[in-house]
Amino acid sequence: MRDRYQLYGVECSLYSGKARSYLRKKGIPFDEVLATISVYKKFIIPRTGVQFVPVVQSPEDDVWQDTTEIIDQLEARFPEHSVYPSSPKQHLVALLLETYADEWLVIPAMHYRWNYPATNSRFIYGEFGSIVMPNAPGFVRRYLGKKAGARFKGAVPKLGINEHNINAIEKSYVSLLGDLQAHFEQHDFVFGSKPSLADFGLIGPLYAHLYRDPAPGKLMRKKAPALCDWVRRMISDEASMEAGEWLADDQVPETLLPVLKRMSREQLPVIADTDRLLAEWRTQNPEKSAIERMIGSHEFNVEGVTAERVVLPYVLWMFQRAVDYYDGLSDTTEVDALLQEAGFGDALQRGLTHRVTRVNNRLQFAAES
Repeated sequence: MRDRYQLYGVECSLYSGKARSYLRKKGIPFDEVLATISVYKKFIIPRTGVQFVPVVQSPEDDVWQDTTEIIDQLEARFPEHSVYPSSPKQHLVALLLETYADEWLVIPAMHYRWNYPATNSRFIYGEFGSIVMPNAPGFVRRYLGKKAGARFKGAVPKLGINEHNINAIEKSYVSLLGDLQAHFEQHDFVFGSKPSLADFGLIGPLYAHLYRDPAPGKLMRKKAPALCDWVRRMISDEASMEAGEWLADDQVPETLLPVLKRMSREQLPVIADTDRLLAEWRTQNPEKSAIERMIGSHEFNVEGVTAERVVLPYVLWMFQRAVDYYDGLSDTTEVDALLQEAGFGDALQRGLTHRVTRVNNRLQFAAES
């Protein structure tokens, strides 16, 4: 039996970056296996039933897919120096920022990757070509990578990214860069001098797409050098969960409020509408317990510009984690004050219409008690 974990991933993969950073910062021994087409066919699909990375395999041959589940499984095995703050405001904000990073920052991540072909294509097609034939010459990898990347590029309009709202998406992202620059000028990590779940959520899009890809990488270095320093801290091999500390007295820095307000302004209405539409979908499909990955389309708004995107129910599973944590608090007075200030209103108090769960790496309705 191996004594090290195996991370199946790709350097250009958003969620692989999240899992890799977590493993490094926790000091968990692991080896990374490039998720080539062959690895997908022989291991990932047979063991997980889905075609997504990252995947982590334990020394005992347990296999987990989805970064949130991977982190929670490993936190149970390595509980010392948890990535979850123990104080209520920091813990809740960490869950919210993970949801924001995982499910919303994919919009600028995908836009800047695929809508700047003159700057990015040579690099990104080479990256995707390495998945198909890692040892091939560069021009062959780029040729193969163009075909391999077509499926991912095809997701851009589904996410609601189009010529009509590109300027709005870029305006929002550049403002976010300014907010994060202001925060990381004062703090090494989200809550102080060691990383938390919030940092691991944010590193996914902010590293794999927005730091590594040439076009957004140039933008980040120009607009947010302190954020670039944070990225480098997060991807370094140095294990840092046992060092440093989170801010005392459950402090959530004022510099995070603009980020939370952006989440409540842009993503929260989408979460609420997704909840409504999933409830309608369940009424129309009473025989189904499994939930389809996309269940129609709806409108969303960024910087005053309205566009249409697919409805992605998975975000409800992520947001449900924050709702459940909030529901378990005995005293929500200070948390409520923060939520009001950040623009969340009573969203967590209201909760969601239906509980959802993950079974065999697929979303479905939870059994009603």
